[in-house]
Amino acid sequence: MGQPGTLTKKQSDALSTYNDAVKNFESILGQRRAQINSNQRLPNLPGQALYLARNNMLSAYKDLTDALPSKIGGPNKYEIPPAYFNASTEPLLAEYRNLFDLMQAPPVSAQKSDTPFEDVVDLGTAIARAKGLDAANAEAAGRISLGLFFAETNGNQNIGNARSNKYKGSFQTGPSEDQNGRKKWAAIKASIAAHDSALSLRDDREEARAGYLDHRFNHWTSVRDALMNAHADIFPQVPAIVKKLPNPIDQMKLFELIQIIPAPTKSALRSGSLVNYRISDPTIMGYLRNNSIFTFGQADRARTSATFREILDAMWLFNPKFEQALARFDEIKARKKD
Repeated sequence: MGQPGTLTKKQSDALSTYNDAVKNFESILGQRRAQINSNQRLPNLPGQALYLARNNMLSAYKDLTDALPSKIGGPNKYEIPPAYFNASTEPLLAEYRNLFDLMQAPPVSAQKSDTPFEDVVDLGTAIARAKGLDAANAEAAGRISLGLFFAETNGNQNIGNARSNKYKGSFQTGPSEDQNGRKKWAAIKASIAAHDSALSLRDDREEARAGYLDHRFNHWTSVRDALMNAHADIFPQVPAIVKKLPNPIDQMKLFELIQIIPAPTKSALRSGSLVNYRISDPTIMGYLRNNSIFTFGQADRARTSATFREILDAMWLFNPKFEQALARFDEIKARKKD
């Protein structure tokens, strides 16, 4: 980034910090690429340093544009607000994503599905019907479920996690969450079979196929157990949620928050004023920041509270993922009509 004619010390410091952050991000990207290309052993959690370096770059740019608004540029292909991202660094984010794809590749034992997106929609819809929803609202639950798949893995099945040794699979669950989901599925299986016998038979086949494999690495069982663990109990509220949040992307964001901050999100749903419900607990704000919400720049990180409307609006890094999910859902729906 070229030097403007006259800068205050604050502006000059912000520019210097941003330039250093870009160089550091480039350096870490190059280091990981070299390690992968030469088949070197990667460090534990090899994605963490990349993640932090990316965040530092976005944070430094937001601080720069706060100090020097003229540096806010045009739109970018990642749909990141221009105050947070200089479009000239798009190639760095492309390499960032490429490296994560390599580092999080599924294990060789993973059992993939040839219809991963349809599986998510079918399971979400079937669970919602078993929970008492009508066809239209169950369809919304299936759409929301597909959004969660993209939010967690960009729509990639059976992946590992370059930032965690605990969370794995198509919905990035931990072992205890997967076990809890399996128990809940067993309790509802008879109702599932009554609504959709074909899906129940598919489930029997996938359960047998998985055998003693970690069920998080069979796409079907991973999705099934994750939805049962965290989301199935909320599906009965889908009609009210759709009414309060008519935007499908907002609906997906709310269910993603059930993954990130489950207790406060459930409290907000019970409050009677969902979008105005305010979070002020420092621990909860920390969980949000660890998931790229109020993470970037001094002004965002200084926030001590936020309403759910503000939280939903701050989840802009999720927008492209949910847009992809909506496009896939529309394709699936169109095929089923043919």
